Amino acid sequence: MTIPNSTDFILDNGVCDFPTTPEEEKRIVSELTTESEDSLKEGNLYFVISKRWYTSWQKYVEQSTNECPSGEPSEAPRPGPIENNDIIESTSDTSDPQLRRLLVEDEDYVLVPEEVWKRLLEWYSGGPPIPRKLICQGFYSRSFSVEVYPLCLMLIDGRDESSTAIRLGKQASIKELYEKVCAMTGVPQEKALIYDYFDKKKNLLLDSSSDKSLEESSLQMDQDILLEVNESSSSQYAMSSAGNELALVPLEPSRSCITIAGGPALSNGHSTTSKFSLFPRITSEDDGWDSVSILGKGERGGLAGLSNLGNTCFMNSALQCLAHTPPIVEYFLQDYSDDINRDNPLGMCGELAIAFGDLLKKLWSSGRNAVAPRSFKTKLARFAPQFSGYNQHDSQELLAFLLDGLHEDLNKVKRKPYIELKDFENRPDDEVAEELWNYHKARNDSVIVNVCQGQYKSTLVCPVCGKISITFDPFMYLSIPLPSTLTRPMTVTVFYCDGSRLPMPYTVTVPKHGSCRDLITALGTTCCLTDDESLLLAEIYDHKIFRYFENPLESLNVIKDDERIVAYRFNQMQKGSGKAKLEILHGGQERAVVDSVRGRDVKLFGTPFVTYVDTEPLSGTDIDSVIAGFLSPLHRVHASSKIHNGSENGHLPEAAADETSGSLSSPDTEIDEASDRELSFRIFLTDEGVLNFKPLQSESSVKSGNVTRVLVEWNEGEHEKYDSSYLSDLPEVHKTSFSAKKTRQEAISLFSCLEAFLAEEPLGPDDMWFCPGCKEHRQANKKLDLWKLPDILVFHLKRFTYSRYLKNKIDTFVNFPIHDLDLSKYVKNENGQSYLYELYAISNHYGGLGGGHYTAYAKLIDDNKWYHFDDSHVSSVNESEIKNSAAYVLFYRRVRSETETQSAEMSSTDMD
Repeated sequence: MTIPNSTDFILDNGVCDFPTTPEEEKRIVSELTTESEDSLKEGNLYFVISKRWYTSWQKYVEQSTNECPSGEPSEAPRPGPIENNDIIESTSDTSDPQLRRLLVEDEDYVLVPEEVWKRLLEWYSGGPPIPRKLICQGFYSRSFSVEVYPLCLMLIDGRDESSTAIRLGKQASIKELYEKVCAMTGVPQEKALIYDYFDKKKNLLLDSSSDKSLEESSLQMDQDILLEVNESSSSQYAMSSAGNELALVPLEPSRSCITIAGGPALSNGHSTTSKFSLFPRITSEDDGWDSVSILGKGERGGLAGLSNLGNTCFMNSALQCLAHTPPIVEYFLQDYSDDINRDNPLGMCGELAIAFGDLLKKLWSSGRNAVAPRSFKTKLARFAPQFSGYNQHDSQELLAFLLDGLHEDLNKVKRKPYIELKDFENRPDDEVAEELWNYHKARNDSVIVNVCQGQYKSTLVCPVCGKISITFDPFMYLSIPLPSTLTRPMTVTVFYCDGSRLPMPYTVTVPKHGSCRDLITALGTTCCLTDDESLLLAEIYDHKIFRYFENPLESLNVIKDDERIVAYRFNQMQKGSGKAKLEILHGGQERAVVDSVRGRDVKLFGTPFVTYVDTEPLSGTDIDSVIAGFLSPLHRVHASSKIHNGSENGHLPEAAADETSGSLSSPDTEIDEASDRELSFRIFLTDEGVLNFKPLQSESSVKSGNVTRVLVEWNEGEHEKYDSSYLSDLPEVHKTSFSAKKTRQEAISLFSCLEAFLAEEPLGPDDMWFCPGCKEHRQANKKLDLWKLPDILVFHLKRFTYSRYLKNKIDTFVNFPIHDLDLSKYVKNENGQSYLYELYAISNHYGGLGGGHYTAYAKLIDDNKWYHFDDSHVSSVNESEIKNSAAYVLFYRRVRSETETQSAEMSSTDMD
């Protein structure tokens, strides 16, 4: 790839003008991008470019390279110099420009490899350059990402309390931080002491020789660090403001044996009502703890908030729900070190469980003081890079990762046994289910599995051979759809092509992600379609056929609610083989067609007619008769006698026409020919763009192609004779009523959501099942049944819907029981147990997809009181207030009968 020397083409304005076409520029950038993607390595440079400028360049290089017939240049001009000022802080140093906060990739900016940036800069100049490094993240699967926002720390100089922003990559080491700070302040490195100064407290002295990264040290965006100058050698320990040592201890869970505050007495004999130190030595290095926290007499645990570290409300919401899940809290407030599985290849070396356990201890021992979950977020970012950074995420997605990660870190099965499954053919369901559950437990044994996992039965039926496949699978939570997300109402207007009836709109309910075949089937049932009839779907836009939906498997997702869809009804004789489409458009309401300039100002109106005609040449009389047949149902009963008495075959004489429209009488001979009185209508042959017109006479011969288009001109006579309102009042597919959207009538119950989840439905085209009977992939029917329910049952309400064209949040109110949720009738396992649950926590989401805010409601079981956890703010709330349309994830705990409780206790005693 040879590129001319840039110095040969410098223009007066300083912009390099290469003698390349837009197409060549696009090719060069594409090749350089591909080369860069093929050689990814940590440290590679990428450059941030304003999306606004980059879009103008894309339009320039992606336009057609052909010139206009007039020789004029293309519409998309060559962009000017690169302009990045719209994405950088106006107050930032021009030599070190800083990006504005909360920019979104592909909306506000794009990232290009270094070689692409150099080439664009040679061609266009401009800037300023905003380089960013490629970093590698992840624990198991290492993934590359560009660090668009480096870590910004505020350095507080202890000598004069001045503050300076320090910017370093989050993977830079503490040693590099010391070097940069000392270079900026002139303090010798051996005398510098830099503290983690989060929340204006000395949390930890950072080790000047450490290779630990800033991210691993739990330093957060925009937090403070404190510089002190010490004439003596630096200490190995940080001294808190209270004078207590915060030791740099290895990552291990504490071996204290404690329970929830207000629960049973400690194993050392101390009562929970006495003043005691919950944790004699804290094993984490951060979270703003400058000394060991103590719960005083009368204080309640579990009422601490979680500080927002920058769009971390999604994480705080999920954590508070788990932090108020009784069996999980009881487990993590005891000594669980023996259960940590450091060698599990599916786990996180036990680090996630330890970080989570430490966080729970702080939440339950800090009274009402907010806890900053910095260490936990650091571990989360390491093992799940998708949650790193400071963007908003989904609380349910975090919950799913966390439950699975905690299970793997605490899996007591160190070596999973190989188990050969038996043949389950023709065996009782309860026997097979129990066997598969025992297989699962033999390989997975943790507190998470014990309290959070259930089992459901999945049945697949082949629609061709009838083969039935039954499996029993474990689940950690139930993602249940809102019934309104499963179906959608669609209004379609049916036109009768034999002219037998008026156009009629029908509203039908179809699967949300169904196909055109589903819509046609529903319409056919509603409008009583006979066996020898069929429907042709089409979208109408600007009074023309925009597109046909002739593929029965085409997804209905492509049809939006504000579009207008019609269905043309044919019998088999009309639509037989050897036929072609004839489209009949309506126009000329305001201006005669013959007076228009190449059709540009012809006013179309109404809905086109579509029918099938023979592929043999048609005469004007044939087309005239088709139009008359379509319009016959629109015939007015009482037409104006004046108009008809003075007309010939429904048309005004030239004099009358001249009076009414002022345009039809013209000396032009072609117009006189077009006014052929043998035709009922003035008809013109036109093209796809409706730009050119050729008048048709009775003896005109029209050779029909795949689609033949004609325009029928309406004048006052046609409007008097036919009621055109039936052609104009075309309803939208679905008219959203915003006033009705917030009404209580739209509420649905949790039971209806669960029933929708358990209902039989066909698999999607992208989720075909390989039938062992047919030996083919089939779109099988799938049915789920609940078989075994856990003690902690989590419902995820699927409020967010995603499709190719649309992202949406459903704010429908779901009416869920707080007490006495009885699921017994939904459990197919007839073991005589009761499945009664009560609600104890909710993760809420307010707002839309773009941002929104997460909070949590949680119940202190011992107090029987509900609290609202909004990041660091915690307040009491009445039980009657916790039901609202923001509920997103529901947490229930099983309420056992006395008999079941005694049985469980006896079983536990026998195991001991």
